Amino acid sequence: MPSEQMKYSKAVKRLDEIISQIENEAVDVDELAAQVKEAAGLIRLCKAKIDKAQMQVKQVVEDFAKEIKATDD
Repeated sequence: MPSEQMKYSKAVKRLDEIISQIENEAVDVDELAAQVKEAAGLIRLCKAKIDKAQMQVKQVVEDFAKEIKATDD
């Protein structure tokens, strides 16, 4: 399982590697389940990081809008 501290770019790179190996049939059937499980964990990690960034951006935009409104009043 990927760690929460893993950078988004590293997770995406690893996910690309796994997908490439699966598409090129470079993964042994015995390893396939482990690869799919790792990929699922990486996808969850990336989604969580995107969701967190989206919430942070939304908060910054809301704070900025409040500042603009306060200066207009």
